[in-house]
Formats: sequence, structure tokens, C-alpha cells
Amino acid sequence: MSTATLTIDLNAAVANWRALDAKTDCETAAVVKADAYGLGADKLARALARAGARSFFVAVAEEGAALRQALGPGPNICVFSGHMPGDADMIGDLELTPMINSLDQMIRHVEALPGHAFGLQLDTGMNRLGMEPSEWSAVRDVALAQNPVLIMSHLACADEPDHPMNAQQLRAFREMTDGLDVPRSLANTGGVLLGRDYHFDLCRPGIGTYGGAPFAEARHVATLDIPVIQCRDVAPGETVGYGNSYVASRPTRIATISAGYADGILRAMGPKTGLWCDGKRLPIAGRISMDLIGVDVTALGQDPKSLQLLGPNQGVDMLADAAGTIGYEILTSLGARYTRRYLTA
Repeated sequence: MSTATLTIDLNAAVANWRALDAKTDCETAAVVKADAYGLGADKLARALARAGARSFFVAVAEEGAALRQALGPGPNICVFSGHMPGDADMIGDLELTPMINSLDQMIRHVEALPGHAFGLQLDTGMNRLGMEPSEWSAVRDVALAQNPVLIMSHLACADEPDHPMNAQQLRAFREMTDGLDVPRSLANTGGVLLGRDYHFDLCRPGIGTYGGAPFAEARHVATLDIPVIQCRDVAPGETVGYGNSYVASRPTRIATISAGYADGILRAMGPKTGLWCDGKRLPIAGRISMDLIGVDVTALGQDPKSLQLLGPNQGVDMLADAAGTIGYEILTSLGARYTRRYLTA
């Protein structure tokens, strides 16, 4: 079998979610957008629902529709993008809750689905989604008369606890919402870790559930094992891979493994990344190509059957650092060719 195996530990994800939930005195939702950060929204959402999650957040209505199919009736499914043109049937038929981002969206929603639940998203300085303070001031009374079920905003710098933007956004959110009799939500994973001032009525951890920073206590969730197709000896002075970027300086044993950038293994991570086997870090030899990667396995003293790229020895944030990116991109880039295994109790 030449397909790499991506193993997702559902128990670890549930433990991470519960650990974040334990840091709050409010409801903790589960963010499962982008197919649960690339790990499988259907299975992860069901596991989190069994663990007690009652509210889920997705990016777009289509994700919400797929999630409703997985979860069935009952759980609250909120859509960050709000109510876009053409979404009314999905939102109405599948009981989705759009997070309204503008006056235009609010008009669209109340005209198409009068009485249907919705939330409001406010912009507290990130300038991405939500009503800015001036728009909110103009439509606030009308919006509140429609009985929103949640008012939320999103933190831009919560992964940096000392960043002044955190306090600035908290202050703006309070100025826009204090005194309102509507549940409020501001905290993502980083916001949960910032403390109770940021928690309000509902927190929305995402990356921390899946083992990523800034949740340093997170258990490891995803493991990627890649089979070896062939091993060969390379003499000093010989090269490996495209562009002759690797030149052997000694007699070297090279394993060619069955994965590459077509599988979401970012080409940029190659020079600073190794794979693991029997507790040893084995450097990549040459460039990561579309379907194949060369690895120097000389230190093993034997030919391995597979090598591990992602696992306890090298988590998503270590890979991200090697590629000059963030753990979110590593997880959400994981490709469709992997054989996926889900571990559960």
C-alpha cells in the first residue's frame, strides 16, 4: 500500500475541548469550519457533541448543511459568513443560525426568513467581518427588535497575550454591547486563555481543540505516517531530486516516500524539516516534489517501511515553523489521498 495514513485521535480532540471548556464558566462551542480544520467535521463534530458541545460554528452555509446531516436535529449550527444570497433555503430548511455581518444581510434574512434565529457579528477593530461601530449605532435598535440569539466579535491577536489589541477589542466590544440582554461571544482559543474578562456567555475554541498553538497544554491529535517506496545508496557527490539541491557528502542511504506537496506537505518546509523513525530525526534530502520526498535514513542502519512526518515528535506548529507559516495552514492543507483512520475509545 503506497498511500500515507493520517490518523486522527478523536479522544485527544475531545480531551482538548474539555480542557478548554474547564477554563471557563460559560458555554463552550466547537468551531468545525474547513472540515474541522482538515481533520473531518462529521466525525469530530459527532465526538464533540457526545462530549457535551451544543453549539457549532462553520464558515459558510454549505458547511452548515453538511454538518446538519452529520449531527441531525438539535445542536445549534452558526454560520460566520452570515446570510448570503441564495442561502435562505439551506438556512431555513436545516435550521442554521447565520451571524449577520451587515445591514444588507439583516434585511435579506428578515425578509426571506421572518422569525428565524440569527446572530449578529460586530467589528471591534479587525476589519474583516461584522458591523463597524457607526453601522451598529445606526441599526442597533432595529436589529435588537428582531431578537438576535447571539452577539459576537473576533479577536485579531489573542495568540499574543500581551498585545494591546486584545484590550482594545475587549473595550470596544463592551462599549458596543454592555447592557444588552443578548448572549455575547468574543473568545476563540486564544481568548479562552486570556481569561474570564474575555469569556462572556459563549467561547468558540477552534485550533486548540485540534492540538495547535496557542494552547500549549493540547494533546496531539493528528499523526501522519508515510510509506517508503524504495531505498537506494547514494555515493558522495551524487545528487537527489529536482534541481540537484541535495549533494551527498558521504555514502548515504536515501528512502523515497510516497507523499508530497499534492498531499498538502508544503514545499517550503523541506530544508528545515525531518521525518521520524525509531526515535530518530531523519532529514529531508532535496526538494519536496508533488508525490515524492527523499529522506536520508543512513542513521537508521536499516531500511524502514514507513516514516512519520506529523506525530508526537513533530507537531503541527513545528512543521509550520519550518515552512514559515502557522499550524492552521498545515492542518487545513492535508490532502485527500491519505487513508484516514479515526481512533476512539
